[in-house]
Amino acid sequence: MGLSGHVEAFEIDPALAARARESLADRANVALRERSGAAGPLPPAGAIYVNAGATAPLDVWLDALAPGGRLLFPLTDEAGRGGMLLVTRSGSAGWAARLVSGAAFIDLIGGRESNAARAVRAAFRSGGADEVRSLWRDDRKDAGDWLRGDGWRLSREEAGE
Repeated sequence: MGLSGHVEAFEIDPALAARARESLADRANVALRERSGAAGPLPPAGAIYVNAGATAPLDVWLDALAPGGRLLFPLTDEAGRGGMLLVTRSGSAGWAARLVSGAAFIDLIGGRESNAARAVRAAFRSGGADEVRSLWRDDRKDAGDWLRGDGWRLSREEAGE
């Protein structure tokens, strides 16, 4: 980021937002928004980091990513356990994606759905998280899929250009 970059931070909890605002007061390139980062619109971004567990890569995050932009968020089940998913936007329908580590996080308000949470748990229990290579924004079913959600899927197949 350096001196020329800009950060848009979102915090839905008023007390946490006040603490963050105080801590970041000397950072002219940081704007804190007291609202959810799970609701749009979001400004275009080269990188998005989410610090609460979600059961899916939210459209609002994917839509905000600039070409080549990266999204890192905790993909978690109903108990808040799962993995950190790194998604990189490419020029194709399939974006590069991989699980970079295990994770346990609090729930993201507006980023949870019970059936999806159960599917996330089942996918992690089945193994193969280290084989994830791409995110697709479609409803297709493919033999290489590791996890499918509503309008998206994580696949073992490489993303094409």
